Parts: sequence; structure tokens; C-alpha cells
Amino acid sequence: MTDEALRLGICAGETSGDILAGAVLRSWRECNPNIDARGIGGCEMQAAGFASSHPIDRLSVMGLVEPLKRLPELLKIRSALITQQLDWSPSLFLGVDSPDFNLPVERRLRAQGITTAHLVSPSVWAWRRGRLKGIRASVDKMLCLLPFEVAIYQQAGIDAVCVGHPLIDDLQDLAPPEQLRTDLDLPHHKTLVAVLPGSREAEVRHLMPVFAQTMQCLQRRDANLSFVIPAANTHRENQIRAMLSGRSLNVTIMSGGGREVMGASDAVLLASGTATLEAMLMRKPMVIAYRMSSVSWALLSRMVKTPFVGLPNILAGRAVVPEYLQNEATPDVLADAMTRVLSTEADQQISIFEVLAEQIGGQFSERTITALQSMIPE
Repeated sequence: MTDEALRLGICAGETSGDILAGAVLRSWRECNPNIDARGIGGCEMQAAGFASSHPIDRLSVMGLVEPLKRLPELLKIRSALITQQLDWSPSLFLGVDSPDFNLPVERRLRAQGITTAHLVSPSVWAWRRGRLKGIRASVDKMLCLLPFEVAIYQQAGIDAVCVGHPLIDDLQDLAPPEQLRTDLDLPHHKTLVAVLPGSREAEVRHLMPVFAQTMQCLQRRDANLSFVIPAANTHRENQIRAMLSGRSLNVTIMSGGGREVMGASDAVLLASGTATLEAMLMRKPMVIAYRMSSVSWALLSRMVKTPFVGLPNILAGRAVVPEYLQNEATPDVLADAMTRVLSTEADQQISIFEVLAEQIGGQFSERTITALQSMIPE
């Protein structure tokens, strides 16, 4: 061993990736304080001693059309990152999620002899499976959060390992439901349904009107129902309040606290996304829905190859959780599904969630560090 710092290049292009990389960096520094980590990251990574060359929010774009509007800026940032890493020559470069941005960076660096890894598998099992060839040229190792992904990469000749999911570790510290209801000032003697319409403006714009009508339908059927909506931020809270204005609903709207709100609830009505995995790991029965613009739907519906969008169903390989997309996600359909979940289907969902959570496993940071350390020369 030498006193020279371990050089780690990292790029996280979304808040979720910043959280993952920040957790890994903090844990890694506990066993090796002498780490020099540079690239692009957010506040979680910077709090762990990371030096970011660009604001992470400049990389955070979604959809099929939106990134095109920002393409010149994104290409400029990517070129600057590649130049920085080549000049600095880290022992390892780790791209965290954001595959459309990170994989080309990894490919360029790997071609120049820098060892590369990617954390959070792109959803090649869902769409654009042809990306596997490019991924094989870009990374020395793929770090997957979900166990079923590993075989897909290995069959394509890509070294891959499952490192578990950080949510499993995070949720161990969550208080019991009754305590959460007390802490959040939520009713104790009502059936509580958490409603999560998504974290982005477009998601809320497309889903919240349908969810609002679904809530009204459910409340007419059962006066003992109460709803709680954890808005992702102040902007989404204002957006949701405006959409619910004038409606007669037993609903509490709060800014943030999505995890705690789901933990306090009896069931969840939510947008497809990572929150479905979080609800599953909390053993919360759910109904999944998603709506987007007609243009995006026309494109994506032709590209997606998986029969499911909800992560619990993808993990199970069958329809464990009701999920309804686009025009199928109507208030009556969603209300009927939630009624079934609350009355007869909850126990069945929960028993399957137990098995799926065990298959994923925890100790995310430790397993990630072990996988990365094996790639760094002594």
C-alpha cells in the first residue's frame, strides 16, 4: 500500500444516482479515508467529499423529446467530463444510472485504458435490448440492483453482479405504521390510502386528475377511507393543491415524506416507477397506473418489450399487482382495483413481496464497494 489517494471518477446525472453514489462514498471512506473522487454529482456526493465539475441538475432531463432541446449543452458537459477524466486518469470510473449520458462517457474512457463500471442496470429487459452491444464496449462490470438482471448481461458477455438494493437497508430504520401516523398527524382509525402521482410536473399533470376522480369514487363507496398525498417538492405540492381545489375529499397533502407516508398507509395508489419497489419492500399492497403525453405513449408503447411496467410484477414475472396504463387508467377501473386490494388481495400481494425482497437482499454499499474494489489493481 502507498499513501497515494485512490482516484475515483464518478458521474451521477439524477438525484437518485446522487443518493446511491453518496451512500457508497461515505461507506468507502470509512474503510479508506484517502479517496480522491471527482466528476459530476450532487449534494449527497459532495457531502461525502466529492468534487463536482458541473451542477447535477443540468443533466436531469426526461422523456424522448426533452433531451433533444438540451442536446448542445449536454454534449458540451459530456466532452468536458471526458477530458477531465482522461487528464486525471482515475483508477476507476463509475457511471451511476443516466445511461444515455454515462455509457458514451464510459465507452470513451474504456477505449483509452481506464477501467469502467456502471451502477444501476439500464432497463434492457424492457426496451432497446440492442443496447447490450454498446454496453459491452462501454463497461468492464455492470452493477445491478435486481437479481434477474444479472443473467441478461452475462448472456451478452458482460461481467455483471447484483449488489442488492439500498432501499432494503434504508427501510430498516422506518418507524412502525402507528408511530408514523402519530408523527405525521394522520388519522389512526381510518383506512389510509397513500396517493403518489409522481415527482415530475408532467407526471402529476397527466395522472393527478385521474387519481382525484378515483379518490372521490372510493370515498363514495367507503366513508371510512382517508387519503394522503406526499408531494415530491413545493412545486408539486402547489400543483396538486390547485388540481384538488374545490373537490370534497378526506385528503392530507404534505410536502415530502413519501417513504413515511407509504409506511403509515394501508395501501398505495401510485405512478409506475421506483416508488413501486419502495412500496413492495415496505410490504404495502398497491395499484399502479401511468399516463403520459399521447406522442410519448405512441413512441414508447411500440418500443417496450416487457409485458409489465411495475417493478413488483417484473420481479415476479407475473401480474401480482394491478397496473393500468394510459387510456386503461380510468377512475372507475382504478377504484375497482383498489377496492379489491383493500378487501381481498392485500395478503396475497404481501406474501409475494416477502419472497421478492429476500431475493434482492440488502447491504448495498458493502456489496458495491466489494465489487468495485475487485476491479482496482493492488
